Amino acid sequence: MGARHEPVLVAETLGYLLGGEGLYLDATLGDGGHAEALLDAEPRARLLGTDRDPAALAFSRERLARFGGRVTIAQAAFHELPAAHARIGGERFTGALLDLGLSSRQLDDPARGIAFMHDGPLDLRLDPTRGETAAEKLEHASEEELTRVLREYGDIRGAGRLARALLAEARRGSLPTTRALTSAVDRALGGRPHPRRYAQVFQALRIWVNDESADLEAALEWLPDAMRPGGVVVTLAYHSGEDRRIKHAVRPLRDELPRLPVPNASRLPEGPWESLTRRVVVPSPAEIARNPRARSARLRAFRRRPS
Repeated sequence: MGARHEPVLVAETLGYLLGGEGLYLDATLGDGGHAEALLDAEPRARLLGTDRDPAALAFSRERLARFGGRVTIAQAAFHELPAAHARIGGERFTGALLDLGLSSRQLDDPARGIAFMHDGPLDLRLDPTRGETAAEKLEHASEEELTRVLREYGDIRGAGRLARALLAEARRGSLPTTRALTSAVDRALGGRPHPRRYAQVFQALRIWVNDESADLEAALEWLPDAMRPGGVVVTLAYHSGEDRRIKHAVRPLRDELPRLPVPNASRLPEGPWESLTRRVVVPSPAEIARNPRARSARLRAFRRRPS
């Protein structure tokens, strides 16, 4: 199943997130690394830990067992967070973490079909008990939809050409595995095998299969009401599109206006968030050398303004 996942930007995350006693949310619990560090650093913290991956929850439940009743674990995608929060009483959060990356445990398990490094079924679901696999979705997707997915979520050059090729192969039943997909990418786009290109394609398809974009939007819309005044949210994004959505969600309303004089612009609502990171925080060269999968991480932190 692979080595234990090394969490990214732990010290930086805790530096923003820790705000004393109260209820915290880790909405992408994964292997529980960030959660464990938080609970160790703040003995008065209680945690709601959620993830859509049942295997991740099983692992983190065991890892966090030593914290006893301080931890509640629930299976939930982002759009299911309001219900999970309500079930434990709806206390407003002191801090919340959304780490949008994948764990090494997910990437290194060929049976999950999430990564191109190992041959396995073309699945890509974060919760293997729900929804269609990537192979199944490709069998009935439209060329227009798949082109948009590859372009928007993977920044793929030649997205239209690749979409046509993948759909043709999928409808012949020729894309059952991750290895078949990488071979199809090579045939469609030419050139030498290119791991970065494979990563972009797998990322785009994974975001599509799991509807991660809409899920993130749902979480960002819900969070202002779920946080106490002064509560801090930390996000870790690994794709430029995700990072842009987060940046847009926390931007004051007046920043959304055209860059033209607007009467009384200074009186417009500031929005619910105060940004704590003027620029994204990225891993140090030392962290990247130790954990190459941290390379693309981008941290943002923002504080809930008083209501």
